[in-house]
Amino acid sequence: MTDTNLQASGLMPIPGHIDPLPVARDVTPRADGRIDLIGLPKKDIAALFAQAGLDARQAKLRSKQVFHWLYHRGVTDFAAMTDIAKPMRPWLAERFVIGRPEIIEAQHSTDGTRKWLLRTADGHDFEMVFIPDADRGTLCVSSQVGCTLNCRFCHTGTMRLVRNLTVGEIVGQVMLARDALGEWPNGSASTSSRARTGTAGIVEGTFNQDHGDPGFRRDDEAESDDDEDNPTYTADGRLLTNIVMMGMGEPLYNFDNVRDALKLVMDGDGLALSRRRITLSTSGVVPLMARCGEEIGVNLAVSLHAVTKEVRDEIVPINRKYGIEELLQACADYPRASNARRITFEYVMLKDRNDSDDDARELVRLIRKYKLPAKVNLIPFNPWPGAPYECSEPERIRRFSEIVFEAGISAPVRTPRGRDIDAACGQLKTAAERRSRAELERLWAEKQAALG
Repeated sequence: MTDTNLQASGLMPIPGHIDPLPVARDVTPRADGRIDLIGLPKKDIAALFAQAGLDARQAKLRSKQVFHWLYHRGVTDFAAMTDIAKPMRPWLAERFVIGRPEIIEAQHSTDGTRKWLLRTADGHDFEMVFIPDADRGTLCVSSQVGCTLNCRFCHTGTMRLVRNLTVGEIVGQVMLARDALGEWPNGSASTSSRARTGTAGIVEGTFNQDHGDPGFRRDDEAESDDDEDNPTYTADGRLLTNIVMMGMGEPLYNFDNVRDALKLVMDGDGLALSRRRITLSTSGVVPLMARCGEEIGVNLAVSLHAVTKEVRDEIVPINRKYGIEELLQACADYPRASNARRITFEYVMLKDRNDSDDDARELVRLIRKYKLPAKVNLIPFNPWPGAPYECSEPERIRRFSEIVFEAGISAPVRTPRGRDIDAACGQLKTAAERRSRAELERLWAEKQAALG
């Protein structure tokens, strides 16, 4: 397929370890001509209302009301917007829609982990995962359909990159999770948008960071510890308190859409999740790391996974373009990083590849060399069919963790979650595709049998 055809189809070239060229990707138009408002900030909603015929004052007022109902109240029907005049509600419904990603499959693990296979309006599948703990819960959000980086331990890396997710498709995952968890606030429309939860860090077993910052706080109050009364939530025993951008795809290769989606998530008049409760994970797209800190300002996680050029070139091919030393310098320069907001290094434990005592000592040396406020998140490898690696033995993982801990660097071992529902990125999508092929084969066989 030529570059021209790629652009026309909305697909992106597969560049391996070379930076992909950005391809403009518009929201898929609806057959009925209505415009989906999810993914739009107040100013864009106001502009649409003005284009549809409202005067500037009315457009600004209605956009503020609708934004509140969309992002703070979570409604999916204009008829439920009770502070908007009744004649205005059908006017809105004729021109606009409140969307959500389509749910293709939903699974619930015995350990409480939930996983959804979702579908875009143009028929591409992607995933999101909710990981609960005692008094908190983390949503793992995807940024792309597929991935371009081809990390060898990652199942998503075996899939071709189809396209970036739009702002609406990214923030829509958070909306959908709140729907499923029954987490939208109850009460009158005048309820404060500064919904709060108790203090909680990123879910234990995922990052185990203890930020101690209330979860649904306005950005301009992010450093305050004063609590107000909580609005009433009816959740399934777990509240979505944290977001990690570490689902399918490389978030920094979809920078603009990820940034704009997270701004909606952090908007104090809407979803109002503190930036201190959001973590973005990158495999090491060095040129965009500083922009991430400056323009988004969320916590940073880095998929390190090896401490030598030879092994990281194999495991994380982007290392051939941005090497370990360059990556760690970018970490040292990351805006907002501090002892209170440490950078997390993700390190998947692969038997006989990156799990030796020498590897652990080299990891300590590198962190000390760059004076990084860091912790290491050790991840037992979650095998998938055809994977080229095995998981390190438990005793080997324990020893690796001890060496790093003894050097004064936190190195918890992530507890495997959701293995009974294929919770590792990309596994549910692949399983669904296998079932689809099997179903087609069954239908074909039945048809042949009927024809005799």
